[in-house]
Amino acid sequence: MADESEHVARAELTWLAESGDPLLGTLVRDCGAVEAMALIRAGRLPGGLGPSEGPGLRRAMDRWRAALEKVPSRDVVERALGGRLRLLCPVCPEWPSGLDGLGDAAPIAVWAAGVENLRFSCRASVAVVGARAATAYGSYVAAEFSSSVSARGWAVVSGGAFGVDASAHRGALSADGVTVAVLACGVDVAYPAGHAELLEAVAAQGAIVSEQPPGRTPSRLRFLARNRIIAALATGTLVVEAGERSGAITTARHARDLGRPLMAVPGPVTSNLSAGCHRIIRDWGGSLAASAGDVIETLTEAGPDPAG
Repeated sequence: MADESEHVARAELTWLAESGDPLLGTLVRDCGAVEAMALIRAGRLPGGLGPSEGPGLRRAMDRWRAALEKVPSRDVVERALGGRLRLLCPVCPEWPSGLDGLGDAAPIAVWAAGVENLRFSCRASVAVVGARAATAYGSYVAAEFSSSVSARGWAVVSGGAFGVDASAHRGALSADGVTVAVLACGVDVAYPAGHAELLEAVAAQGAIVSEQPPGRTPSRLRFLARNRIIAALATGTLVVEAGERSGAITTARHARDLGRPLMAVPGPVTSNLSAGCHRIIRDWGGSLAASAGDVIETLTEAGPDPAG
């Protein structure tokens, strides 16, 4: 477990920086969060930098210092840490080891709410992602596949959005399975607002996770950064419906780059929402998933079946 000062410093950094900043990740890895915050507040670069490292880090340091006003007072940070939310750091027992695959772009820390141990839940899990404007076919497949894999003991990870995400979460909940929602806003922010009850149900039966601090609202860049977390948490990723340019394709790309199993559900060749899935199968070496059994088989090849 991180000591209190390191824990507080990592919490402060979630307010300070935007997601997936590899320069900040490198600074924290080399110096620790406490020293990193001290350097940022003082506007000093760490010692021992090579000639090529200084200019880029100096620009980043200026950017971080300008963002110091986003960091709340120590009292506010400590109240957040002492409330119903919990902050997970890489040395915490609940930290999911899959996030480490992101290297220096891994989260400095993640905020979580819910009943489930995140590390245990993600040990055997599948990310189910797809279009927000899902068709009836996509919504049905997402719910049915998620319900079936949950019944076999696999957790379902998704993004809490409309469409495929919501159907995936509901499918897992219907099977009394564990589901994890990864948000692009603070875990205390119901977004979309229409999913407030769904997110409460997810927290009651699983977990809600975000690298954004409490109270922060979503943005386009935060959604894109969130997708790497979904892919990194899960054993493998299943894309149900996705256009050629979509957030689900971004998640699939992260899964591919992480070397995780990647699957896609085929659809009508006339549907733009299936074009991304067909590309994953045709060009990216993704497995064709025509049933929940196909998903479980692919996942089991990558890790032990939790029901076994």
